Amino acid sequence: MVERIITLPDVGEGVAEAEIVEVPVKVGDPVREGETLVSVMTDKATVEIPSPVEGRVAWIGPEIGQKVAVGSELVKLEVAGDAGAPKREVSARERPTSTGSATRDASAHAAALPSGEEAVSKGPARPPIPAPPSAPARPREAARTAPPTAPAKPPDRPLAAPAVRAYARDAGVDLRFVTGTGPAGRILREDVDAYLATGARGSESARGLARNTAVEEIKIIGLRRRIAERLQDTMRRIPHFSYVEEVDVTDLEALRADVNETRKSGRPRLTMLPFLMRAMVAALREHPGLNARFDDTNDTLHRYGGVHIGIAVQTPNGLMVPVVQHAEALTIWDCASEVARLSEAARSGTAKREELTGSTITITSLGALGGIVSTPVINSPEVAIVGVNKIAMRPVWRGAAFEPRKIMNLSSSFDHRIVDGWDAAQFIQTLRALLEAPAKIFMEA
Repeated sequence: MVERIITLPDVGEGVAEAEIVEVPVKVGDPVREGETLVSVMTDKATVEIPSPVEGRVAWIGPEIGQKVAVGSELVKLEVAGDAGAPKREVSARERPTSTGSATRDASAHAAALPSGEEAVSKGPARPPIPAPPSAPARPREAARTAPPTAPAKPPDRPLAAPAVRAYARDAGVDLRFVTGTGPAGRILREDVDAYLATGARGSESARGLARNTAVEEIKIIGLRRRIAERLQDTMRRIPHFSYVEEVDVTDLEALRADVNETRKSGRPRLTMLPFLMRAMVAALREHPGLNARFDDTNDTLHRYGGVHIGIAVQTPNGLMVPVVQHAEALTIWDCASEVARLSEAARSGTAKREELTGSTITITSLGALGGIVSTPVINSPEVAIVGVNKIAMRPVWRGAAFEPRKIMNLSSSFDHRIVDGWDAAQFIQTLRALLEAPAKIFMEA
């Protein structure tokens, strides 16, 4: 037999370690050549480590969520052959993630066998390690009958199968007061029925109101951990301040409805976002300091001529921010098409790396779930993010009387190291003026 040790290959671009996010095989599983053994996530991509040969999994090293260095042992395979069997390359397959990764030619980042696997000759297969002995069964304390004058304190966690617990919960029975007749005092369904026959419930809990003491532990790994680390770093390093302003979008909504009604065949239906994007392009001409990225390691602010707008998108895997590049060169229809295309790519996991990086300012919107006010977190290293709240009908004084108007709040956050409160307010007021008189958006274009 030959034992092949699969290690974490050098996936390139200066990556020194990766996080284990998936191990689709178990010890003892047969694997085919090319079958994925481990998936790891770096800052750049999710990389699949395939099996270079057909064999059987003999050992798995790291656990899901663990970070390992390049060269660390991942999996040991038992394969037929001799120690002189030719070595083969191990390739690493990438798939895109929300950190901006794209599917690329894996050969550029894969390591050859000397760094990715080792061949070791060995004798007959080692006998499997016996499983540790099971814990001794609990004594049948639950089956003991307490004296009538001194009721025994019920156990906190009586023995019962999940199905029995669910059955008792639906019946409003507290299992701590049920005598179990099964092995080691385990409570059976018949015990619950017998207890119900006495007309008792064992506690004052009403049906369906029994206490739920379950605690679920969830390991934060992969993309969710990347998001957590990034947001934590952003909040620690950037002094945020938020500015909230009301915007009367009654006229804009009327224009949007009319444009959608008369749009040409093949054109996308316009939402609020394309109008906001075009208004931001115009506003940033007057306030270029907001269209910027701050490199705080070198104390350098980069102001951009092009407007690259990040659009926060909720996906099954977490929050992603695809980027509409050069929004200043796009029509309102182009903006709508690009937002729809990028949002779908983000949700389906097919967005390319270049489509997920390079934004200079970001818009975040929850649509109808947007609430009244929010305090969005800046998409570092940008210096501003514009949050869009829901549209609500409110009474507005129009000089002689109150009128019902469609009001939408803009809740925006700024990096106070770079943006003063006055500058932030001026930018939002410019944006507000454009949205309240939407014809100006097209005049500015």
